Amino acid sequence: MKTRTAKIFLDDYGSFLGRGEGCLIVRDKNRNVEKYPLFENEIGEVQIKIGNSVSSGALATCAFWGIDTLILTQRGNPVAVVRSLEDNSHVETRICQYESLKNGKAINAAKQIVVGKIKGQDYVLRKYGFRQHDLMQIKNRTDGIEPDELRVVRNKLLAIEGHATEKYFTQIFQMLPKAISIERRRTFKAYDGINNTFNLAYTVLKWKVYRAIIKAKLEPYLGFLHSEQFGKPSLVCDLMEMYRFLIDDFLIQYCKNLRKKDFSRKKEYYSSNRQGEREYLNKDSSKDFMKKLNAFFESTVEIPRVKHGNRQTLETLINEEAMLLAQYLRNENKEWKPRIANV
Repeated sequence: MKTRTAKIFLDDYGSFLGRGEGCLIVRDKNRNVEKYPLFENEIGEVQIKIGNSVSSGALATCAFWGIDTLILTQRGNPVAVVRSLEDNSHVETRICQYESLKNGKAINAAKQIVVGKIKGQDYVLRKYGFRQHDLMQIKNRTDGIEPDELRVVRNKLLAIEGHATEKYFTQIFQMLPKAISIERRRTFKAYDGINNTFNLAYTVLKWKVYRAIIKAKLEPYLGFLHSEQFGKPSLVCDLMEMYRFLIDDFLIQYCKNLRKKDFSRKKEYYSSNRQGEREYLNKDSSKDFMKKLNAFFESTVEIPRVKHGNRQTLETLINEEAMLLAQYLRNENKEWKPRIANV
C-alpha cells in the first residue's frame, strides 16, 4: 500500500474544509481553493485549529477513508480526535495486552521503556557535552528487580527513572537563554513560558503516540509502567517516554532563539477562587513553533524500517514501535526491545 504522506493543516482563521467529488477541498479566508484527491490514498492526517470550520460531509469522508482528524486549540494543543468506529473492531491484541499483566510481559515491557528512555537521555547529554548517566548500572538495577506485584515493580522503576530525569533536566536547562531560563521541569499548570512550551510539544507527541497505539489495535488506557487511573491513557504515557528526548533536543535548538517578547501572559483560574497568570508563546510564535514541530516529526532517523529502507521518519518509527509491541504481546515475536533513535 502506498504510504500516506499528504497532510492538511487548517492552522489560521477563516479556512474551510469541505468534500468534493473524489476529493477533500480546502478554501482559505481569501477564497483560494486547494483540492486533495482521495483515490490516490495520499492523505494521512487533517489538523483543524479552532477558528476554522469543517462540513459534516468532510468529517464523514475522513472517517470512512481512515484519515486521522485532529482538533486543536489556537495554541496548537490537541483536544479531540475524530475516529472511525472500525478502530475498535479487533480484540485479540487487547486480550493479550490484559493477559500481559499476569504473564510477566508487562513487567518486561516496563523495564524496557525505562532503559530506553534513559538511553535516549544519554544521547542528548553526550551531544551537548554533559555528564551522562551510568547506563550499565541503571540496566543492572532494572534487570535486578525481582518479579513481584506489578504495582511494586512500577514504583521501583519509576524511582529509577525519576532520579535520572531530574539530573538530566538540571543539565539541559543550562543551555536556555538567560532571559528565559528556568531551574526545574514543571508539568501540570506551569506558570513559565518554557515549561509550557515543553508541555505543548509533549502534548503533540502524546497525540502521535495515541494514534500509533490505536492503529496497532492496543488499548491506550492499559499501561505497563504507568498505573491505570481514570482519564489517564497510561500506555500512551508509557510509549511517550521513549521519544521525549527527541522532543527535548528539538526544543533545545528551538528555544535558543526565543526571547521574552515571544511570550504573552494570560490570566486563568486554577480553582473556583484562585486566579493566576500563565505564560505562553504568543500567536505568531505559536504558529511558527507548530509548523516547525510538525516538520520535525517528518524528519528522518537512522533506524531501518521493518519491511524496507535504512531510515524512516520519526512519525513512522512511533507507528512501527507500537506495532512491534502488539506483535510481542500476541506472541508473534519472542521479545520486544524498543529501537531508540540517536540525535
